[in-house]
Amino acid sequence: MPEPSSAAGSATASSAPRSLAEALRARDDASLAALLHARPDLLGPVPGDMTQLATRAGTRASVVRALDRLDRFALQTAEALAVAPEPCPYPVLESLLAGEQGSTGEDNGARAELPRALATLRDQALVWGDDERLRLVRTARELLAPSAGRPSPTGLGPTVAEATSGMSPTRVQEIVAAAGLPATHDPVSAVTALTGLFADPERMSALLDEAPAEAHQVLGRLVWGPPYGEVTPNPTAPVRWLRDRGLLLPASARTVVLPREVALHLRGGLAHRVTEPVAPAVPADREHRPQLVDANAAGQALEALSTVEELVKSWEHTGPPVLRAGGLSVRDLKRTAATLDTTEATAAFWIELAYAAGLLASDGEADERYAPTPAFDDWLELPPAERWSVLAAAWLPATRTAGLVGDQDSKGRTLSALGPELDRSAAPEVRRRVLELLAALPEGGSAAPDALLARLDWERPVRGTSALRARLAQWTLTEAEVLGVTGRGALAAHGRALLEHRDPAPLLAPLLPEPVDHVLLQADLTAVAPGPLRRALGDVLAVLADVESKGGATVYRFTPGSVRRALDSGRTASDLHAFLAEHSITPVPQPLAYLIDDVARRHGHLRVGAASSYVRCDDDGMLNEILADKRSAGLGLRRLAPTVLAAQAEPGALLDGLRAMGYAPAAESRTGDVLVARADAHRTPARSAPVPVPDGPPVPDAMLLAAAVRAIRAGDLAATAVRKEPATTPVVAGELPRTSAAETLATVQAAALTGSAVWIGYVNADGAASQRVIDPVRVEGGFVTGYDHTADEVRTYALHRITGVAELAEEHL
Repeated sequence: MPEPSSAAGSATASSAPRSLAEALRARDDASLAALLHARPDLLGPVPGDMTQLATRAGTRASVVRALDRLDRFALQTAEALAVAPEPCPYPVLESLLAGEQGSTGEDNGARAELPRALATLRDQALVWGDDERLRLVRTARELLAPSAGRPSPTGLGPTVAEATSGMSPTRVQEIVAAAGLPATHDPVSAVTALTGLFADPERMSALLDEAPAEAHQVLGRLVWGPPYGEVTPNPTAPVRWLRDRGLLLPASARTVVLPREVALHLRGGLAHRVTEPVAPAVPADREHRPQLVDANAAGQALEALSTVEELVKSWEHTGPPVLRAGGLSVRDLKRTAATLDTTEATAAFWIELAYAAGLLASDGEADERYAPTPAFDDWLELPPAERWSVLAAAWLPATRTAGLVGDQDSKGRTLSALGPELDRSAAPEVRRRVLELLAALPEGGSAAPDALLARLDWERPVRGTSALRARLAQWTLTEAEVLGVTGRGALAAHGRALLEHRDPAPLLAPLLPEPVDHVLLQADLTAVAPGPLRRALGDVLAVLADVESKGGATVYRFTPGSVRRALDSGRTASDLHAFLAEHSITPVPQPLAYLIDDVARRHGHLRVGAASSYVRCDDDGMLNEILADKRSAGLGLRRLAPTVLAAQAEPGALLDGLRAMGYAPAAESRTGDVLVARADAHRTPARSAPVPVPDGPPVPDAMLLAAAVRAIRAGDLAATAVRKEPATTPVVAGELPRTSAAETLATVQAAALTGSAVWIGYVNADGAASQRVIDPVRVEGGFVTGYDHTADEVRTYALHRITGVAELAEEHL
């Protein structure tokens, strides 16, 4: 006999709990708090006593949630209990999972791990009873036991008794006779005899020795499941031989089933073909120097900051519109991906990350668009390491899943970035678990993705969720790498700090290069930034030049259009010359100086205003040239004066048309001053970051758990306390006590004088009835004040709402 798996295993039959409520009542406070922590749905609302807690723990929704969170071996243990006799002794359960003691089969650790798995099921209140009488919660047994419509994960079929329940007594006697058993007087004893035959290894082996070889082949196809097979109206001789002896029993007109007892004999007593008691190892696939991992991760972190900043700034003037159903259109996602020079999937990740960090949101206007939030400006002012910490802290607990973008929902609609259907409550748990597995490796070690997926599948093997968890794990590995949490597949030091709820910024800051305040101007009209630029320098350079390439060093290119853009923003040619001379460690190349002077000379030479619009220029020859150009025909130009042309086009269209013809006009105000074409950055009203969608009820903290345990204990005391029966009306268990007003007043007054506890029935103002144990301390003005054991506080009750009162028995005082 194996060692008991818990203290419950040593309990005698007389002291063994007779129900789940009694088993819960026998737990200590720490064990009860652990149950409520593992299954927080049991707290909504707090159960009034142990009976209510046990009832709630056995509801279908709660049991399904608890089963979903079991590891593979704990789930296999529950599945074995579902097909075992009830109650099930520990040795029987052990043989179902590890084979018979002393058998030649190789023990893969099931015997050693079974106490842990059984303890897990007991802690989750899915199994109760001592080791001599293990019982699976009825709802769990119904979910895991095999049925015609829902095969068991074990591949076992119904028992002989279940498979013959609708069979005629004559047919049962025929099977008993064919199996070589003596006839019985009733079908119940016949089924019992047949079950005993199939459960007896020696007699069963002797019966199978008589079977034709083809019959063994038929049994071999059904033994590991599914246990059902189709038969023709005129089956073959081997099938008839098996059917006549009850080794195959009819399930329908054209279907037979292999009884559970027969399958277990053929399997050597095992409930599963493969038992997996030990979690698959996650070894280090490769090992790198930790310094190299941190450096690679820091480089990715710096790139992530640049990408998020570029993304949000690209939406600050004219952000993409919000779809009617919410989210970003496919066209706008493609445009954003082109702007960031990345794939659509990666662009969706950056968009969702900026949204999760509260840097992007919809503006709420009538023509609703996405735009930066005021928090983006605050974020830009932070040091780089702290900016990365904001992004990483938003990514780790986020339930919004960018990897789903492009998939279809249950109605065939495509899921869009920033759409309402991207929340997956399992995402934070999987994300954190992947990082924890990487953190368990030696520093600098990376794991093979297949090993990680195998481990996650063992930890949460329930079908329907394991496929999603596998996708979430793969996305986590990709996202952690591009965000800079990992480097070369290994967890970086600042990533480890993030996982341990420490501030990663102090670890990341020394790895990031200091912002530089200079560039290297080159003769080919480019500027090279040898590192991240200081914000003021980067903002001006982004207007004056176009980004040509990114990387460790950013290359900017000066063009006539970019120079004109700087002039349109209100800067003069001398401002640009002075700016470049100040921030370049190389002399300003002559071609760049010529480009600035040439564009500045032509900039503003033409003036466009509102007439509907007009063009004026001191050089009438240039105006003649414009009128003679066929490309100006669409602008509707005509001469008003030697230096003025009127146009039918709007000023904006006229500016664009002249620029397309190669000119550099400038807009002017009604007073003739040059208008500065600087668009104001659009910001949304203050917006909070999206709140992750929890997976079920939130996990209670220690204070709430302690209060809940006290309330349940006190309520249980009130419900189960033994009362002294009054001489007139006996107290009926489960009913509120009934006493007259005079008797109630006299009893509570006596209790207040003697300092004893009483049991009362009380109906509150809402009509809700409850039973309570109180210690009265004061009775006056029609109220009784005392310590309420159920609420764990001093309360006052109206005497007229007390239905009755009873003194507690001596042993409960």
